[in-house]
Amino acid sequence: KKGGFEMMHKSLLKKLGLIVVVVALFLSAGQSAWGGFQEGFDAYKRGDYATALKEWRPLAEQGDAEAQFNLGVMYDNGWGVLKDDKLAVKWYRKSAEQGNANAQFNLGQMYDEGDGVPKDYKLAVKWYRKSAEQGNASAQLNLGVMYRRGLGVPKDYKLAVKWWRKSAEQGHAKAQNNLGWMYDEGLGVPKDYKLAVKWYRKSAEQGFALAQFNLGVMYDNGWGVLKDDKLAVKWYRKSADQGNA
Repeated sequence: KKGGFEMMHKSLLKKLGLIVVVVALFLSAGQSAWGGFQEGFDAYKRGDYATALKEWRPLAEQGDAEAQFNLGVMYDNGWGVLKDDKLAVKWYRKSAEQGNANAQFNLGQMYDEGDGVPKDYKLAVKWYRKSAEQGNASAQLNLGVMYRRGLGVPKDYKLAVKWWRKSAEQGHAKAQNNLGWMYDEGLGVPKDYKLAVKWYRKSAEQGFALAQFNLGVMYDNGWGVLKDDKLAVKWYRKSADQGNA
């Protein structure tokens, strides 16, 4: 019937996280520390990872949470260093323990996937929750997945809906699709095709292929919308153009 909900945990935050932290650091770091961080960031943008590491490592060793997070990302992706999941975990943990929400999210992913640490869904949930409670939309998405699937926590559709709603309201396309799917299936909420369509549409309009397919199904069958074969084909085609069979 439907394409279902998005179960993948992987987020682009691991690769884009370097960019995410810049504004927060600018607001919190001292002038001298900011200079070194900015030089590292400029080098990173040029693809000069060795210089970025040279600038960030001393800051990280001095306890700068944003630099620690970035060092973790570099080891996680093998940028300027040999890829080393254990060292990525080390630096994510140092940053996460200082309350960095992005590091908490990535540390949760490492436990979720067993990268650099033994797979441990309970610890994944612990770190996703810390990040999600700070408003990190990707962590909210993943925490919802953990409740939906019963990984590290008892299965709880209502709590899955709670966290997906928080993420969806921040504009996270995967969470919007997932929330639509819960309304579509009546899991954790009363079945409501109109609300399913609402959330599928928000996700589909952001280009998320699975939601585009699901929205096509709704038009195809007249669920929550007037049956419209042309609009069904439109959304099926958008999804198919992205490789969603």
